[in-house]
Amino acid sequence: MENSKEQASTAKKRGNPKGTLPPNAGKGRKPGTPNRVTKALKDMILGALNEKGGQEYLAKQADENPVAFMALLGKVLPTTLAGDPNAPLSVAVITRRVIDPAPK
Repeated sequence: MENSKEQASTAKKRGNPKGTLPPNAGKGRKPGTPNRVTKALKDMILGALNEKGGQEYLAKQADENPVAFMALLGKVLPTTLAGDPNAPLSVAVITRRVIDPAPK
């Protein structure tokens, strides 16, 4: 009952007759379909990178603009680490302790 009330109120907001929805309501893009604008923007960025020298240009930016370069790395590196079950990833913690000498 409540869901039909939500649909009716949505239909009213969109200017449709009472209780009806547009014929394509809720369809959207199929899962996995890339956004056209995002793809076009990515193609433009890669084209500009290619014109500026590709990997050499990125290496230069790493030296000249390390903060921006590291932000770029954060965007392109995978967000999850997966290891081989037979050779699991290991994490080593290194602790550095600074000991000040006692005052004389």
